[in-house]
Amino acid sequence: MAKRRHVLAGFLGAAMPLGRSALAAVGAPNLNLLVAGPDGEQTSRWGNACALAMSPGFPGMPDIIPQPAGGLDGVTGANQLDALVVPDGETAAILPGAALIAWMTGDTRVHFDPTHWAPILSGTNAGVLVARLNGAAPSVTSLQKFTPLRLAADSPHSGDLAALLALQCLNIQAAAVFGLRGTDAKTRAFIAGEVDAVFLYGEGVPEDIAPLSANGGVPVFCTGQLDATGATLPDPLLPGIPDLKSFAGACPSPLITAYQAAAAAARLDFFMVLPRLIDPGALAAWRRAGDVAITSTALAAAASASSVTLQTAAVTAANLAALDLSLTDQTGLQAFIAQRFGQQAG
Repeated sequence: MAKRRHVLAGFLGAAMPLGRSALAAVGAPNLNLLVAGPDGEQTSRWGNACALAMSPGFPGMPDIIPQPAGGLDGVTGANQLDALVVPDGETAAILPGAALIAWMTGDTRVHFDPTHWAPILSGTNAGVLVARLNGAAPSVTSLQKFTPLRLAADSPHSGDLAALLALQCLNIQAAAVFGLRGTDAKTRAFIAGEVDAVFLYGEGVPEDIAPLSANGGVPVFCTGQLDATGATLPDPLLPGIPDLKSFAGACPSPLITAYQAAAAAARLDFFMVLPRLIDPGALAAWRRAGDVAITSTALAAAASASSVTLQTAAVTAANLAALDLSLTDQTGLQAFIAQRFGQQAG
């Protein structure tokens, strides 16, 4: 994480004077970026980086002013986007995938609907289940031999929901060991023999596999990536590791759509959107600027250092579309959480 912060900080330090001097020279009106998270934290840093990288994509290179709001999970900022942001094209928002987990799991604080937002760009990360298989080859059968498979997890309302749903879809008896927040805590529990498996997601996943592998961990399956059509592709950050369908074949579970939604939420490290009912011209302008940002050498370097893949508006839209569950799928997901985890889901 220190390395990734250093790269982002270096990018911001190099780019900040350019943005301000350009604004002073041409007098371009400011644009705004609502940042769903505290100042200086992960989403805030990506917001600052994207704002600077996008500025040259607008006529006159305006300053895009980040405005942090709310906590780390992005719920407060997302609520503000739906309730307070006028769709006049002057304000976009950048949010963490955690806000999507809160939405799909029915968090009572949620008063927003991400399926109506207009995507601009995103950064996706890898997600992979690593298990101690004691010499067995990765397979559904080898996982089913655990009775149960102890999975390190934060809570049912975290990105770990993707792994919980995946195991349920595979008919694998799993026992979540909750309260392990963050990769470091999960890794310590794995090394200590307190859990059998860890679901890694977020920034730096490829490098985080190493200490698990050194202690008997084997990558089993990953969440993959989506293309602009919504089809699942191999993750270039995890070569040779199959996605869930490739690993297990056809999966008739009624929870497979909920898994795909949770995987999309865990996959989205950050994403930038405009509010619903946005003018098509304003949307096109922000998307052009987003395309400029994605091709920025400095932003690409920051993403690479964080094991994050910069994605176009179309791929971002595909990930958000995966969240649009039917009423049947939503009901099934809520029943799964309530029946399996009870008060732990509260």
